[in-house]
Amino acid sequence: MPYLKENVPSAYDIQLEVKMKPNNSDSFKTITRSNLKYMYWSLKQQLAHHTVNGCNMRPGDLCGTGTISGSPEGSRGSLLEITWNGQEEINFESGIRRKFIEDGDVIVLTGYCQGEGYLVGFGECTGKILPALQ
Repeated sequence: MPYLKENVPSAYDIQLEVKMKPNNSDSFKTITRSNLKYMYWSLKQQLAHHTVNGCNMRPGDLCGTGTISGSPEGSRGSLLEITWNGQEEINFESGIRRKFIEDGDVIVLTGYCQGEGYLVGFGECTGKILPALQ
């Protein structure tokens, strides 16, 4: 679509990290490190596509980018990719293994920009997986 064409690249160099702590474990393990610059669609393109048919954005609205996978080893963006569709396991210190997130697991997402002499972090986003309501 013409409204999605960009004349200059507009990727942001934001380091991203995901840690996981399985239920009944005391420690987190980093399961992936990626970078926002690996996004296929830029943030400008995503916003344009979101709003082109009249879906307005308002102050305070949040948008998710979806999975961000890079080509370097260790930068797959989802557990489905990290475990090769559940064929491989992630091993944790406590002997716990995971192919997918389970009830009680805790996930922590972090991101930061870094340049010569500075680092700007965006804080942590932490979530615990709760059982589905019956």
